[in-house]
Amino acid sequence: MANFYTDNPDLKHHLSHPLMQKIVELKERNFADADKFDYAPQNFEDAMDSYQKVLEVVGEICGGKIAENAEGVDAQGPHVENGRVVYADGTQENLDLCRKAGLMGMAMPRRFGGLNFPITPYIMAADIVSRADTGFENLWGLQDCAETIYEFADEEQKERYIPRVCQGETMSMDLTEPDAGSDLQSVMLKATEQPDGTWRLNGVKRFITNGDSDIHLVLARSEDGTKDGRGLSMFIYDKRDGGVDVRRIENKMGIKGSPTCELTYKNAKAELCGSRRLGLIKYVMALMNGARLGIAAQSVGVSERAYREALDYARDRKQFGKAIIEFPAVYEMLAVMKAKLDASRALLYETARFVDIYKAYDDIAKERTLTAEERKEAKAFSRKADACTPLVKGMGSEYCNQNAYDAIQIHGGSGFMKDYACERVYRDARITSIYEGTTQLQVVAAIRHVTTGTYLSLIREYEAQPVKESLKGIHDILVGLTEKFEKAVQTVTETKNQEYLDFMARRLVEMAGNIIMAYLLLGHAEANESFTKSCEVYTKLAQSEVDKHSDFIANFSPAQIDCYKA
Repeated sequence: MANFYTDNPDLKHHLSHPLMQKIVELKERNFADADKFDYAPQNFEDAMDSYQKVLEVVGEICGGKIAENAEGVDAQGPHVENGRVVYADGTQENLDLCRKAGLMGMAMPRRFGGLNFPITPYIMAADIVSRADTGFENLWGLQDCAETIYEFADEEQKERYIPRVCQGETMSMDLTEPDAGSDLQSVMLKATEQPDGTWRLNGVKRFITNGDSDIHLVLARSEDGTKDGRGLSMFIYDKRDGGVDVRRIENKMGIKGSPTCELTYKNAKAELCGSRRLGLIKYVMALMNGARLGIAAQSVGVSERAYREALDYARDRKQFGKAIIEFPAVYEMLAVMKAKLDASRALLYETARFVDIYKAYDDIAKERTLTAEERKEAKAFSRKADACTPLVKGMGSEYCNQNAYDAIQIHGGSGFMKDYACERVYRDARITSIYEGTTQLQVVAAIRHVTTGTYLSLIREYEAQPVKESLKGIHDILVGLTEKFEKAVQTVTETKNQEYLDFMARRLVEMAGNIIMAYLLLGHAEANESFTKSCEVYTKLAQSEVDKHSDFIANFSPAQIDCYKA
């Protein structure tokens, strides 16, 4: 039986990053829990051993039952009975296995029944689960919604809801409505306060992943007469209280095991989470950043599956007397797939580490006043996380789709048939660049980090790191690409033309992402020779992409935008 953790040495490499020492020390508060919980680590080595063992359990379950169930779940799917979702048989089996293994509420504090894992090993588990069954990761990964309750709910709410998640109850975030997709300011689900201080919700939500979950986070309009984000608040709805029915499950292209629901709220009892009017402005933004990191992990897991399916087929398939992997047209595709996979995974875990550090400081700040140095460091890592999250979600999901496409191409006509897993992987991949904010919206979130210099500053940090002689050629190429990026940014911004900036935003963001991911792979190749090939291949890819965008910008005038308008 395969183990999706132990069969992938790249994961162990990323888990052993030098920053993990700092992350663990911040998360464990000098290992104070060791005296209270028999499963709490006593030192850094003990903590890392714990992460490894849990990830091995995740890998075993995923390489076994969850991967085995994926085809049946895709065929059967969930259905609705009397307003409730009934999961596919395999999905229910998967959930039961994860509950019994204690894999729910992984990142929650031990006092609530969680494992107190940092974001990085939790995201690694999401990467592994996604490789096994992309749709199931949506159900399992929504445990991350508990983070919003932990950060913003009052203590009594935390004590009531978080232990339930750690025991295996599922969650959902009910944001989208029929007339409010990406534009969440238009949400109109009505929240009405009652004399006893509780709230009642009325309206419709659509495209809600795992919409019949046990505990819902709901964005609703609490302020009469408002039409923008300032009138929205966040609520917690408990399915035990009733009042919400599943009208239907969407018939989707992929991730079929994950029920995407339309919900009707009929005087549903709910309770306010945090403060009024901050639902969209503060809480959803935090919730979405976590969700986007989760989709980035899902994208990497799908990329991994697509690459492995393609590699195995290319080794086995014979044409013209030899395996097709021996043909340059095929082995080049595989090399580029692996480079895209390694690059997106490198950025995924770099982002996760940034998130870990600033969130740990935020949590510590609830217990004591941070020092000036700690506040400065927290701010720096928060800014890096804010910049890298849309980058890894946007580019990681695009690479995921490209790898799924190429996996089918390598299979040829066989890849178009349902006999091969790559057909399902291709369908599952497509949503990753759409939900939790399309790639185009990730560019909108990322472009300010181009214009304010966040990406350039991060690139300079990577540029300053020493490299061995054998890798200096790659380093020199990246220095040159950075100069082209700087010049392109200057060319666009000096016009002070907002429409022109918006038009060129995708190119500028992709240039930054290409250079950052190439530098990250360079750093990994410096530490581990197994990344050298991917580093070289991805640098060639980055060079061609940066040159292409640089040339386009240099030979374009704002007046030409009219040619592109419908």
